[in-house]
Amino acid sequence: MSVARTLSMALNGLDGTVVDVEVQQTQGLPGMKIVGLAGTATLQAQDRVRAACHHAGHPKISQSKFIINLTPGWLPKSGSGFDLPVAVAVLDAHGVLRSGPRSRTLHIGELSLDGAILPVPGVLPSLLAAREAGITRAVIPAANAAEGRLVPDLEVIEAEHLADVIALYGGAFTRTRSDRTDHAAPAPRTAKAPVGDFADVHGQEQAKLAAEVAAAGGHHLSLIGPPGAGKTMIASRLPSILPPLATADALDLSAVLSLTGEFDAAAGLRRTPPFISPHHTASTASVIGGGSGIARPGAVSLAHGGVLFLDEAPEFQRTAMEALREPLESGVVRLHRSRGAITYPARFQLVIAANPCPCGQAWGKGGACTCSPMAKRRYLTRISGPIADRIDMRIDVPPVRAIAADTAPPAEPSAVIAQRVRAARERQAARLAGTGYHLNAQLPSSILSRLMPLPAAEEALLRRLVDRGALTMRGRARVHRLAWTLADLADRNQPTDADVGHALQLRGETH
Repeated sequence: MSVARTLSMALNGLDGTVVDVEVQQTQGLPGMKIVGLAGTATLQAQDRVRAACHHAGHPKISQSKFIINLTPGWLPKSGSGFDLPVAVAVLDAHGVLRSGPRSRTLHIGELSLDGAILPVPGVLPSLLAAREAGITRAVIPAANAAEGRLVPDLEVIEAEHLADVIALYGGAFTRTRSDRTDHAAPAPRTAKAPVGDFADVHGQEQAKLAAEVAAAGGHHLSLIGPPGAGKTMIASRLPSILPPLATADALDLSAVLSLTGEFDAAAGLRRTPPFISPHHTASTASVIGGGSGIARPGAVSLAHGGVLFLDEAPEFQRTAMEALREPLESGVVRLHRSRGAITYPARFQLVIAANPCPCGQAWGKGGACTCSPMAKRRYLTRISGPIADRIDMRIDVPPVRAIAADTAPPAEPSAVIAQRVRAARERQAARLAGTGYHLNAQLPSSILSRLMPLPAAEEALLRRLVDRGALTMRGRARVHRLAWTLADLADRNQPTDADVGHALQLRGETH
């Protein structure tokens, strides 16, 4: 007996491996046996496939025996997305399908008992991996059509029912009408927070300038101040001055959202920079990624291309904060499991906010503060030195008096600030063309000193600060990058001594 074949995809993070689905109809007691390191949901496909084939006009499938092999055999396969390829190969082995390149077509989709093809997570990264593997044709659930439209150079066919796929390959079918009214992909679970405008922020000129510098150069930012000073208000408005995501970053973010079930079909390709703010009780796995079984993306990956805001940063688990070191440096997060490592994109701008002490009132003369001197010292040291050293700017956010807020001139709207940010980023992109980097904050120290040197006097100043222990070598490089971002915002060809001094001030250093 001949073996029927088709293709599917097994995901390991965002990386996919093409899976050959082989089916042979053989003699023996009726039933289906799936081999090839299939997970629980994949093994359950046999029951869904039998029922779906019955409702598509082929009840005799249940009277035959089929051996289903998923290769490569060493690769774990999980999820209900293997239902459709198994059904296609079973129908082909049974002699139902007559035409079409089914053996060279990728199939993804879950089957309901009535034959409807249901949406599954991870369609976008699966299609991207299929295109990279040279596959030119794919059949996906109609409810995942928005993801299919994002992948060029791949013929994507949308199907609502198993009968549609049988018809595609020239087979006879009937279609049972379902009581279901909607097979749409589930709505994203992440609530969309409205993006505010910097025009709403009265006072806090230093903090707003720091936010503009952060947006222009891709720098990380720390905001320290008492409750109600406006730290969260400023941080949440940072996406309003960031430019839309480049296509590559937008695809990476959309692929992560597809994998987690957060993809918004109505919005399509996600070009708006995300703003992700996990609660301070979040576990390390929810911040970085992980979990039992397959490691899932965490907040750092959901914030790819945008802002990760950690409010009440000293209250986060120390392990969660320390785990930020790798993504802050490399822009990716690697999650290791017994069967290998999973890599997710995680290039974000970190903004942390903290009170000056546990009660939050240690500001100015601190007359209302109830914390002991020891508690004050310990509080901010919960953010370790290595993490603090990776944050470019450390800004004090004092309380705004009511009279100052009432008499302050109208604040600049985000649209005006965004124009300056865009112009500064264009200068950086032109200067860094051919390096593989686009923003000052991304540039490694080895390229920084060669491609973007500071004037000799300013270089000497930074060396003296390092020799005195006032700056680490990492801190020196971050001041160097900040100075260039300030020059870019001012439309200067090279930083001045004022830019370096301002960078040191934003860094929280004195000289």
